[in-house]
Amino acid sequence: MKMKMYVGITDYDWFRTLKQANCDEVNFWKPGGQTNFKALDEGDLFLFKLHSPKDFIVGGGFFLKFSILPSSLAWEAFGIGNGARSLFELNSRVYKYRKSNRLSDPDPQIGCIILSMPFYFDEDDWIPAPENWNRSIVQGKMYDTLEHYGGRLYQLLQGVLHKQRFCEDIFNEDCVNERYGEEQRIKPRIGQGAFKVLITDAYHRRCAITGEKTLPVLEAAHIKPYSLEGPHDISNGLLLRRDFHTLFDRGYITIDKDLNVEVSRRIKEDFGNGREYYAHHGSKLIILPERREQLPDPHYLEWHNESVYLG
Repeated sequence: MKMKMYVGITDYDWFRTLKQANCDEVNFWKPGGQTNFKALDEGDLFLFKLHSPKDFIVGGGFFLKFSILPSSLAWEAFGIGNGARSLFELNSRVYKYRKSNRLSDPDPQIGCIILSMPFYFDEDDWIPAPENWNRSIVQGKMYDTLEHYGGRLYQLLQGVLHKQRFCEDIFNEDCVNERYGEEQRIKPRIGQGAFKVLITDAYHRRCAITGEKTLPVLEAAHIKPYSLEGPHDISNGLLLRRDFHTLFDRGYITIDKDLNVEVSRRIKEDFGNGREYYAHHGSKLIILPERREQLPDPHYLEWHNESVYLG
C-alpha cells in the first residue's frame, strides 16, 4: 500500500491546546494566507512535528481541504480547533508571525489546512523525526510509504495508533471506501466546521438566493438538519445570507426540486411585511456549486418541502 504523508512543523502550545480539548477536527493554519497547499490529496496523512529542539512527531490527522479564510471565519468554523482559546489569541499569533497588528490587518487572511479525525500522542509515544529530517526545514516535508524513511515512519505511526486503539475506530470498512490504483485512502469524516468551509467554497462565497458576497453575513445551512440525521455533505447544504438562513430553518422559505425559491404567505400573515423576500419567490437559485454531485440533493429538498415549509 502506498500512502503520502506530509510532516508539518508546529508550536507545542498549538498542539497542547488541541490535545487538551480533544478536538475532533483541526485547522492547521499558515499565517501567510497567500500560498496554496497542494502537497496532499483528500484522505492523505498530515503529521504534526514540533519545532526543534523537540524533534518529534506528536500527532496528526487526515487531510480534507485547504482554503484561504479570514481568521474570523476560521474561528467561527473551528473555534479551539485552531489551536487557540479565543479569536483574540488566534489573531495575536498571526500578527506575531506577520509582524502586523489589528489596525493594519483587522481580519487577517490565513491559509487553512483542514484535518479530519485528528490523533494526539502522549509524550511517551512521540515518534522521533525521520533520520533524513533537516533542521533547516521551515514548513514541512513530504514522505511516502514506498521509500525507506517514509515506510519506517508509517510503521512507527501504525504502532502508536494501534496502541491507542485509534485504528480500530478509523481503519475500518466504513471509513475506507475508495481505492486509487495501489493507494488506499481514508475517507475523512466531515465535521460541523469543515462543513461550513466546504459549503462556503462550493457556493463561491456568495448567497445562493441573493448573490450576497459579504462573507460575515453568510452562513452554511443544512437542508435536513444534522440533529435529524442530515449529513454534513455539500449536497445537503446551501450558503445563505443570515436572514434567509433563519427563514429557511423556520419554514418560511424553501427550495423546490427544480431549484426554485418558494416564499411562504405566512411571512406576511405572521409579520405584516416581507416585500424583500417575496421578490425572490419563483426565482431560481443564482449561485450553485460547479460540480454536479455537490448540487442540492432532491431528496433533502423534498424533505424540507414536506417537513419544514409552512406553505
